[in-house]
Amino acid sequence: MDRLLTVAQAAEFLGTSERFPRRLIAERRIEFIKVGRHVRFREETLQKFVEANAVDAVTYGR
Repeated sequence: MDRLLTVAQAAEFLGTSERFPRRLIAERRIEFIKVGRHVRFREETLQKFVEANAVDAVTYGR
């Protein structure tokens, strides 16, 4: 089973403030898990989010 991370841990994983993962939740842009009234993220979900939003570098040929 994948490790479940708190909002604070997710923010640290992403290198952002806690506000960013909370905004992702509010906008339903990332999968999350409700444990009672607590919100958790699967570590794998965060990794996939990062990979899906990676932007390739542009190379110019000569």
